[in-house]
Amino acid sequence: MSDHAVLRVKGRVLVGPEEVRDEIWVVGGRITHDRPAGARDVRTVEGWVLPGLVDAHCHVGLGADGAVPDDVSEKQALTEREAGALLLRDAGSPADTRWIDDREDLPRIIRAGRHIARTRRYIRNFAWEVEPEDLVAYVAQEARRGDGWVKLVGDWIDRAEGDLAPCWPRGAVEAAIAEAHRLGARVTAHCFAENSLRDLVEAGIDCVEHATGLTEDTIPLFAERGVAIVPTLVNIATFPKLAAGGEQKFPRWSAHMRRLHERRHDTVRSAWDAGVPVFVGTDAGGTLPHGLVAEEVAELVRAGIPAADAVGAASWAARSWLGRPGLDEGAPADLVVYETDPREDVAVLAAPRRVVLNGHVVA
Repeated sequence: MSDHAVLRVKGRVLVGPEEVRDEIWVVGGRITHDRPAGARDVRTVEGWVLPGLVDAHCHVGLGADGAVPDDVSEKQALTEREAGALLLRDAGSPADTRWIDDREDLPRIIRAGRHIARTRRYIRNFAWEVEPEDLVAYVAQEARRGDGWVKLVGDWIDRAEGDLAPCWPRGAVEAAIAEAHRLGARVTAHCFAENSLRDLVEAGIDCVEHATGLTEDTIPLFAERGVAIVPTLVNIATFPKLAAGGEQKFPRWSAHMRRLHERRHDTVRSAWDAGVPVFVGTDAGGTLPHGLVAEEVAELVRAGIPAADAVGAASWAARSWLGRPGLDEGAPADLVVYETDPREDVAVLAAPRRVVLNGHVVA
């Protein structure tokens, strides 16, 4: 796919939340805001245009039983592409998906290496499972293997307690996060419950996944420190089913999961109102299908986040947070075209008219 046609992208080009252009051009696979001189054989796409969407929490290369073959990883990535998600933050995978970087027809991936969990405190075959004394070494390893992120499992069910509990002592996460930062990586953590959050944030964590355990006590701390959350509400929707499955063996855990689910929208809205950065992620991979980015945006709107801001959480704002360009001069031409304005009705995100990746119309 080395030959790039000249594209004229016209209509309403949403370069940012406030900046709207009538057109942009794609030359040599990159965006220019200026009409190229002497352009011939121009192809035109027209509509409401966004930067390629962002799924800031998914798992390419991961299935229900662990790593999947490359052909399955390819299908996962293609499913994201068809949904308009052209930038993926892979929040933990045991599979080596570096080969995807050589494919111009597949989304760009920002990897967090492999999950790092406490021994026997996570889903089998997903994570490195270690004890606190080894946490710093494994964080350093994954910081070097990833693309600027490391993923911890911050809490999980403790079978002895019969409920969610933190996985790491405070000193261990302080040392681990400091080591990641020394190596230039940011750190995020899976957290469902309430009681792991303060230690992680005060230890300097950069992001928390799910964050269903946020309360009026910890939301101000997140806001003060600028710690982002990726709520993955399409995943939190599965909590009642999970709770039902564990009811007999772990009744305390089941009741806890139901409470977290019941207040999920209020939790996200309260965080947003307090100024906590919120971004779109689906938790696709493992057990959840890929291609759910539009559903997650709709969930944020149901939680009470304004539609334009929910769209930004999957486009301009998310790209800026991840250090990747949008529809900027000279940026790779990754964009999605819609029939109507997604800021007016986010439902249109589920039906892209055109998907352009690396300057190619791929869908």
